[in-house]
Amino acid sequence: MQKLSPSLLSILMLPALSQAADNAVVAPTTGFLQIILALLFILGLMFAAAWAFKRITPVGQQNRLALKIVGGLNLGQRERILVVEIGDQWMVLGVTAHSINQLGQVARQEELLQHGSTDTGAFQNWLQKTIAKRNETSSAAESRPPQT
Repeated sequence: MQKLSPSLLSILMLPALSQAADNAVVAPTTGFLQIILALLFILGLMFAAAWAFKRITPVGQQNRLALKIVGGLNLGQRERILVVEIGDQWMVLGVTAHSINQLGQVARQEELLQHGSTDTGAFQNWLQKTIAKRNETSSAAESRPPQT
């Protein structure tokens, strides 16, 4: 008796395998369920990879500069003047959409920080006065006895 090679055996079994596959009944929800489970598995892998990268990568705190924006002034839609504090120096920067230029440098001004925080804008003053007037008129109307 002669032995059949594995490739010849697989060719001979193809009709039987295809007939068995035709006889198997697959419900429509099975394919949909497989797609949903595969999608959830891939999303889970993505979240796990993001979490792992977040835990592994260094935070970079050692290269951070002590940089603080003290104040700024809008000159136009895309132009600003900023005062940036680096150590004990203030840098005055001109910022546009295309570049940042140093306009000047001064020593830190403590008195400007203290006075600048109490200075309010004209609109804010007007709004506070208007609210105070409304509160006064509403409290005066409530304290008056009803007229009959």
